[in-house]
Amino acid sequence: MTKRRRSRESALQILYQWELSRKDGQIGLAHFGEHFSLKGQDSAFLERIVQGVLEHFEEMGQLIEKYSEHWRLSRIAPIDRAILRMAIFELLYCDDIPPKATLNEAVDLGKRYGSDNSGAFINGILDRIMHERLRKSAE
Repeated sequence: MTKRRRSRESALQILYQWELSRKDGQIGLAHFGEHFSLKGQDSAFLERIVQGVLEHFEEMGQLIEKYSEHWRLSRIAPIDRAILRMAIFELLYCDDIPPKATLNEAVDLGKRYGSDNSGAFINGILDRIMHERLRKSAE
C-alpha cells in the first residue's frame, strides 16, 4: 500500500469522526497523530487533505448535492460524504494529482469502507464533477 493511500485512509478516519462529532478538526488531526502511528504515511498529504476539506466543507457539500441527482446531503451515509469531500478537494485543489487517480482511490475507499453500492455511487458523482472540471478547463 502506498504512502498516499495510507494517508487517505487516515484522513478518511479523521473526517468520518468529524462528520459524526463536528468537533474541531484540527484537534481530531492532532489526536489521531497521538494515538495512531503515522509511519509509512505522507503526513503532509494527510494534513493537506484534512485541512482542505474542513476549509472548503460547505462548498464540498453543495457540490455533492448538485451532482448527486435527487439526494439530499443528509440522506447520504457519513462515510460516503467524507470520501466524496476528500475526492472533490483533490479534484479541485490538488493539481499535482491526476483526476483519474483521485477517482480510483475514492471508489476503492467506498468499496472498502462503505456499503455495497458506495463505490458506484461515489464513482457517479465524482465522474460528473471531473468531466465538468475538464470541460471548463478546456474552454
